[in-house]
Amino acid sequence: MELNEKQLQILEVAEKLFAEQGFDATSVRQIAKEAEVNVAMISYYFGSKEKLLETLLDYKTSDFRAEIESITNDEQFEYMEKIDAIIELIIKRVHKHRRTHKIINFEYSNGCRSIDIQKYIDHKRDNYLILENFIKIGQEKGLISQNINLPLVMPTVLGTYFHFYYSKKIFQSLHNLSDIEMDNYVSTTLTTHIQRTIKAILTYEN
Repeated sequence: MELNEKQLQILEVAEKLFAEQGFDATSVRQIAKEAEVNVAMISYYFGSKEKLLETLLDYKTSDFRAEIESITNDEQFEYMEKIDAIIELIIKRVHKHRRTHKIINFEYSNGCRSIDIQKYIDHKRDNYLILENFIKIGQEKGLISQNINLPLVMPTVLGTYFHFYYSKKIFQSLHNLSDIEMDNYVSTTLTTHIQRTIKAILTYEN
């Protein structure tokens, strides 16, 4: 998705405000003020607040497929190394875009909203199919268990991350970590833990 500098500026501000205040409590005027643009510019680029949110969700998820495929198609890595690289990518992206995930989780559960999130769902489905095919290759090679519940693998990754992130104040208190140290903890200790957990699930035979 090609967006100009002003559009990206508006989207970043909108993401911040939607995540902090909620979609309903955030006005287009407030977004315009913090993005240092006029309301007419937002209307010109996006049409409405609903369309602005749809564009935000599409923009934050549209390039994930290409990044996943660059890993699965890279012949320099062994199969299990690719598992580690995929999980590292997922954690890196979800940590970077955690505000967007917060917005998505709320809006997806809001049955009264008229926002079209079909593109987001389509992206998720495409990404799932890529991962499914990748796991099947591992099963054919005898590297991955035949008895796994693939649809639950991604929730295990994301669930572990979000439980940690939403409990970060407790972790910071217990382990005396600053905000900067927490980011490093996510990219190292937490990511390694999730990599080991997922590989154990994928290779365990019962």
